Amino acid sequence: MRSCLAALLLTTTITAGAARAGETACWFENGAVVAPAVIGTMAGDYVIDLSAPRTLLHDTKAQMEGILAPELSLSVEVAGLKAPAVSVKVADLDARGAGFVTPIAGVIGMDVLSGHAIEIDFRHCRLRIDRPWRARRQAVLPVTLVQGLPTIVAAVSDGPTALRGAFAIDTASRAMARLSTREAKASGKLDLSARHRAPARLRALSIGGVLAQNVPASLADDLPEGVTGSLGVGLWARHRLHLDAGATTLSVAP
Repeated sequence: MRSCLAALLLTTTITAGAARAGETACWFENGAVVAPAVIGTMAGDYVIDLSAPRTLLHDTKAQMEGILAPELSLSVEVAGLKAPAVSVKVADLDARGAGFVTPIAGVIGMDVLSGHAIEIDFRHCRLRIDRPWRARRQAVLPVTLVQGLPTIVAAVSDGPTALRGAFAIDTASRAMARLSTREAKASGKLDLSARHRAPARLRALSIGGVLAQNVPASLADDLPEGVTGSLGVGLWARHRLHLDAGATTLSVAP
């Protein structure tokens, strides 16, 4: 899979404007990028998920603060970015938080990150927002917003059946690819039935005309309509990602 991304890399020099926000250390846990953040006055470890349309607050965290409302407007701060009024949904994240050593306070989604340049440096695990981006080699992929989520075109196949569509940039899942349960059923034949016994496998994944084979995959129930699937940390690890502020391109550097 690393060779798949390596084959996409182009030799390019990048220059960028002045920084506006900042950066913070992050870490990988349970296949997700996690960073310190604050929602309202609630500091904690939050999942940074570019494939989440909304910011979520764990109901356990909310109840500890005496919050009983299912949704409320709160400020959000992460990596130097300060969003003054975000409609935050309170949700049961017990299932999503399973496997984390420390409790996950919530999820920072694209409603906060939209309109900002987002860089995730997987090697050093740094989250940078609105910071200058430079890369000597990179692949630049066109991005399309689907219901607020940045997506890139990819195709997957289990052998007999292939499916092409918009795949979200997933920074919170271990699998290299997740396929929308709705899209998998619609395709009629794509087989990920082994997902409950062991990591399922897709025969092939194609991005920008570059093919990877025997790709670990799973199903996803949380992707909005129009999003075929997502491409997870298993694919992006060992690289730097940069989503430009206009969400028009995704740059991938080694």
